[in-house]
Amino acid sequence: MSDNSRVSVQKITVGVVVAVFALATRVLAGGSGLNVAVVVNQNSTNSVELGNYYCEQRGVPPQNVLRLNWSGDKTTWTMSDFDTVLRLPLTSMLASRQLTNQIEVVLLSMDLPYRVTLATGSPETSGVNGTTAALFYGFKPDGCITCPAGLPSCHLAPASINLYAGSEGVFRSTPPLGATSNSWLVMMITASNLAQAKQIVNNGVSGDGTFPTQKVFLAKTTDVDRNVRYLAFDNAVFDTQLHQNYSVQRTNSNAAFNLGAMLGYQTGLYNYSVAPASFVPGAMADNLTSYGGALFEPNGAQAYLWNVLLVGAAASYGTVVEPCAYPAKFPSSQNYFYQARGFSIAECYYQSLTNPYQGILVGEPLAAPFARPCNGAWSNPPGGAVISGTTNLSLSFNSLATDRPVQQVDFFVDGQWAQTITNFPPQQDNILYVTLNGFLTNYPIPVNATLGTAVTNLVLRLNHPTYRNATEVAAFAHGDRIELQGLNVATPGADVSVAVSNSIGSATVLTAFIGASRTNLLDTTAYGLRPFTVAGALVIGDYLELTVTKTNGASHRVAVTNQSGSATFPSFVQSLLSAINAEPNLRSSDGVVAEDLVTGNLPGGDPYAQFNLLARSPGIVAAQLQAALTGSFTIDPTTAGRLDDNVNDLRPRNHLYLTAGLTSLNLIFPFDTTTIADGYHELTAVAYEGSHVRTQKRISKNVRIQNNAWSATLTTLLGGTNTALEATLQFAVAVNTNNLTKLELFSTGGALGVFNNVDSATFAIAASYLGIGLHPFYALVTRSDGQQYRTDTKWLRIVGAESPFAVSVLGPAPTLTWPASAGRPYQILSAIEATNTFTPRAAVTPTNSTGLWSETNNTASQRYYRVKTP
Repeated sequence: MSDNSRVSVQKITVGVVVAVFALATRVLAGGSGLNVAVVVNQNSTNSVELGNYYCEQRGVPPQNVLRLNWSGDKTTWTMSDFDTVLRLPLTSMLASRQLTNQIEVVLLSMDLPYRVTLATGSPETSGVNGTTAALFYGFKPDGCITCPAGLPSCHLAPASINLYAGSEGVFRSTPPLGATSNSWLVMMITASNLAQAKQIVNNGVSGDGTFPTQKVFLAKTTDVDRNVRYLAFDNAVFDTQLHQNYSVQRTNSNAAFNLGAMLGYQTGLYNYSVAPASFVPGAMADNLTSYGGALFEPNGAQAYLWNVLLVGAAASYGTVVEPCAYPAKFPSSQNYFYQARGFSIAECYYQSLTNPYQGILVGEPLAAPFARPCNGAWSNPPGGAVISGTTNLSLSFNSLATDRPVQQVDFFVDGQWAQTITNFPPQQDNILYVTLNGFLTNYPIPVNATLGTAVTNLVLRLNHPTYRNATEVAAFAHGDRIELQGLNVATPGADVSVAVSNSIGSATVLTAFIGASRTNLLDTTAYGLRPFTVAGALVIGDYLELTVTKTNGASHRVAVTNQSGSATFPSFVQSLLSAINAEPNLRSSDGVVAEDLVTGNLPGGDPYAQFNLLARSPGIVAAQLQAALTGSFTIDPTTAGRLDDNVNDLRPRNHLYLTAGLTSLNLIFPFDTTTIADGYHELTAVAYEGSHVRTQKRISKNVRIQNNAWSATLTTLLGGTNTALEATLQFAVAVNTNNLTKLELFSTGGALGVFNNVDSATFAIAASYLGIGLHPFYALVTRSDGQQYRTDTKWLRIVGAESPFAVSVLGPAPTLTWPASAGRPYQILSAIEATNTFTPRAAVTPTNSTGLWSETNNTASQRYYRVKTP
């Protein structure tokens, strides 16, 4: 190592008060480090360091870290290895540490394989899954025998539907495989180097709660094989327009260079480039192409998913095997609406992926730029207080918006769930009122209602034939949200009024609320469309004719006839589209445009073509014109029809949201300290927003519990604020009692060591085992009578290479001091003149974070000193 990087030279010249009790209800989600399990590969120093970095950034408790050992390939592992090395140890760890019902998210920390196969060298017909998908909802074998030659993965595997997709539900209450499934929201953070991987963490963490104003761009590219998700764009645009705090814009550009800083980007291209700093923190971006998730392998020059991660995005998705262009295998653009609502990135992506089994999700799972946590604070006890017996704890939470009440508060001790302090579901006999188009209805909350069941039942009431016929509005359930659509083509959205309210009814407290995005329906910006398919061999004399009947009754025909023996089927169909788009009578605002031509061959060999006919004006009214295609081919559809295949995107729309809870909580609850070890503990309360978003607010307080006369201390013998990676940490545990059965030392990843039947112990731990990062250390002492004591926690940072540091000089001796890494040797050199050769004087290995050395030879009137690491 060079002197100038690690050397310092000095010259010396001589609201409401609620008493609450533990409830059985436990519904997590919303996302915090308390609900994350971090998996690191102990055989990779980068994996361990990245995992430590993530834990520090997100406040992940040390017991939530799983260390596994994988020395094989970092691209692919077999299902057997996946189970043996990852899935089974993870399940066992969560059970043994009583975290099974606490963990919602699993983060895989780089240098782990991203692809799972059934066996080594198994053909793709037996199934290839992404690691995150396989851990999310189980391995999905393909077993495809009818897929196109060379593309055995080109279909949708049986039982591969993710039931969480599109639910807008709480994950634990809406798992991907059914009510009894054990699953997690799984993401991986990886890159070609550690610095890039850490930056992905930063891209997510720094975006939380920032409410960015940059746009999301949904790109309908000219790549017809990969732009197939565009049909879902209008739904996302419409929903985010109603949410009002989020901007999603469609584009037909293939280029991402000229779009400026973006909050999101969804495209479909074989390859593309993005400019540096293209994304703001918290951004999601992905591309529909093959092998975008084949991260450390040649993939035929297709765009890797991390193209967007390296320029600022917090998360992305790609497939690890040829998926073919199934939109259900890729994220829907609806994930941006979920983000606008406040869901975390992991929730957004998994809600937008219907069949994710062939994909890998890479990014920071908890990032939530639009989350709005409440405020919270502890009232009692004060920090550092000594408590005993059953003590009343008090705290308060206050929502920052009336539409985001606090529904539930959970209590954690040392990062582990202890009890639900309070939970306010929709209160029985509260009443929700909805007035549509001037017609009022109400919904009394029944017993044991949830937000989901209340939405379902209210939708049934809104869709009752009598009420629906009067309002001319249809209602659709989406988790805790109701979508309203205007049914009368002749009535603009602005003329359909929407009013909502709620009352306490005959209940004693009001906890059920309903809100609307606006006071009327919003008209769409989407254009009506109708797809057409033409198939058959082309011969001379073949023809195609389109007849368009406008809403004013005027009828116009456009026809083409093949008169050439050398014409191709694709060029012939293209000639029809060109003729339609050139027809003057169809170019006005009440006309049509033909586009999106896709051509190919049917299994029997005959050519086919598909195209869309779109209205030239947005909205449901413009889509009422009629179009019929006839000709000497097999044509679908065979009858005239309106351009309203996307009718749900054309109708005026509004959103209603149901929430539950209180906007202000002042809580007092009893805490029986005798149920846990004496000693030092962190008490944490977590408040959950009263919607399915469940945004969390986490507040903590450190206390000492003393129910017995004895105690224990943990002393750091070697270790400091900064401790060298090459050092051996040393801790001493002393206890002022006897009859001990166990002394254990804990840190990141759980227990580090144990001594049995001794009254004191010294632990020696290689810092390299824990890896670079910040680590807590505490001891748990157990007596023969079962009493336990937990020592105070020592926080030590393990560091790698030394940064330049300053040396201070004290007294005439002189004495040199410098910020040191405990356990790292330092060499002291000196010279009479700065131009002289510096000669070694001493070697010092500090046991804490301060280096110290005193001069023993004061014969010279001046000296220059240098302190460096070896």
